[in-house]
Amino acid sequence: MQTALTLPELRLAVEKLRESGPRTSTVALVSTMGALHDGHLTLMRAAAEKADHVIASIFVNPRQFGEGEDLDAYPRQLAEDSAKLESEGVALLWAPDVAAMYPAGYATNISVSGVSAGLCGGDRPGHFDGVATVVCKLFNQVRPDMALFGEKDWQQLAVIRRMARDLDLAFPHVDAIHGVPTVREADGLAMSSRNAYLSAEHRAAAATLPRAMDEAIARIRDGQHVGRTLAAMEDELLGAGFSRVDYAELRDADSIASLDGDNGNARLFVAARIGGTRLIDNKPV
Repeated sequence: MQTALTLPELRLAVEKLRESGPRTSTVALVSTMGALHDGHLTLMRAAAEKADHVIASIFVNPRQFGEGEDLDAYPRQLAEDSAKLESEGVALLWAPDVAAMYPAGYATNISVSGVSAGLCGGDRPGHFDGVATVVCKLFNQVRPDMALFGEKDWQQLAVIRRMARDLDLAFPHVDAIHGVPTVREADGLAMSSRNAYLSAEHRAAAATLPRAMDEAIARIRDGQHVGRTLAAMEDELLGAGFSRVDYAELRDADSIASLDGDNGNARLFVAARIGGTRLIDNKPV
């Protein structure tokens, strides 16, 4: 596996990958912030099934962290992550530093309205501007034929697809931005780098989140009142040891518009805090 640390190195490496076969090879991009777990590696495997070469990026993006969030504490383990990527057959790792991604004088920001409103967009002002900006830069730097993202961050996926559609991006085209189903632990908790922050007690209690979501979804499918169902789910989470529920909402999967009932395209979105760690999840109804 090659590792590129500067933009000229990256572009030369991508060009060589594309010219490595008897025809122009296809490349897939999987962008990450590192601290890789099996959820990330599942994305790499899915990308390998779709493209000739997989390019992974690791960049802890300061622009998507808000005031008081865990930018400094976010785990950085490039050597360990590199070994995991190499074992998955990733062809190229793009690992820029902040100066390479945002050089002196950088002054551009991308903002995507609509799908970024509410949910994590409401709780973390400016977060999705940072996501859209860095992902657009990564797309322009790598110019992949396709890109893959985990569905655990469903609102993020919706923001990226909206950006690609609105800006007429060709590498990748919006139709080549693929979501990969959430990878879960044995007890149902969605895999996340932030799970490592949980104590043993809080980790055990965190499994209440996916179970409570499944119960709420079953009630919604049965036609029970959405507001009362979600309020009961919040009470269950607080009773299990969660300190706060940031949101628990039913939304349209594509527009991210609020719903008061299942429209045939609904997803349940939840963000809750336990032991100082903020966990997010979403599931289709």
